[in-house]
Amino acid sequence: MKGQCLCGAVSFEIEGKLPNLYQCHCSLCRKVTGAAANAATIVAESAFRWLSGQDRIRSFSRSTGYRSDFCSVCGSPVPNKLNVKDRFWVPAGLLDDARDLAVAVHIHLTSAAAWEHDAQRCLHWPEGPPDLASLERALQRSEGDRN
Repeated sequence: MKGQCLCGAVSFEIEGKLPNLYQCHCSLCRKVTGAAANAATIVAESAFRWLSGQDRIRSFSRSTGYRSDFCSVCGSPVPNKLNVKDRFWVPAGLLDDARDLAVAVHIHLTSAAAWEHDAQRCLHWPEGPPDLASLERALQRSEGDRN
């Protein structure tokens, strides 16, 4: 399976069947993605191959060992080699065709954002809002529901 960042500068390929995904709900993963959780998988280094853009990758590390690699052009998080032997962390959103994958594990649920639990009660549009005004009206309606 192939994958790439948002702008396409960084691309990679994974050989063989991919393992299922996990979602991390910790505060660091929320900050790096801007989302409720970070969906990813871990693959063997022997199955992973860079196709392009390694020179565009930049890293951010914390003293705790947390590391985030990202495309210097578009800012997308990109795969990185884990500190453990022979493994790559791969963000699921970069995979070109991940429709058959499933989330098998949720981690750091005690850190999950309160707003994540509201998802089932929210308005759902299968193809997105018809226009910005519709989205704004829905957001105002949900504000009233919270009060």
